[in-house]
Amino acid sequence: MLWLLHSRRAELPYEGRPDKAMNELQFASRIRHLLEQGKLDTAITEKLHRARELALSRQRPEPAPVLAWADNVFGNGWGWAGLSARVLLPAAALIVAVAGIYSWQEKQRLAEIVELDSQLLTDDLPIDAYLDRGFQNWLKKRAADE
Repeated sequence: MLWLLHSRRAELPYEGRPDKAMNELQFASRIRHLLEQGKLDTAITEKLHRARELALSRQRPEPAPVLAWADNVFGNGWGWAGLSARVLLPAAALIVAVAGIYSWQEKQRLAEIVELDSQLLTDDLPIDAYLDRGFQNWLKKRAADE
């Protein structure tokens, strides 16, 4: 296979030879070298100048890299997308917080009831005493005196 490549090398033009292929940097370097010698006609120079101006006018500007700040995560803050991010996220956080506080308070209230029931059931005083109206009045008077 290698002998076939060497035999075809003489047939190929300079640019088509695999061992003599130029990349863009080499090509640009050769053109720059020829242009710096200054041996070009004015017609060629004008043609090159017009081609350069045309290429520059057609060139699209590349976007510059910018940082994405935290306030730009959900859009620019205007319009429906920004409104939903500005209103719905805090509203959802408020609902979650209120639900958490309500759940915690209910657990605390239930724990107090369980503690009171366990104290009543383990107390030496019989449960019938708590059902007696006179005893309830005596407890209310005693609580008011203290």
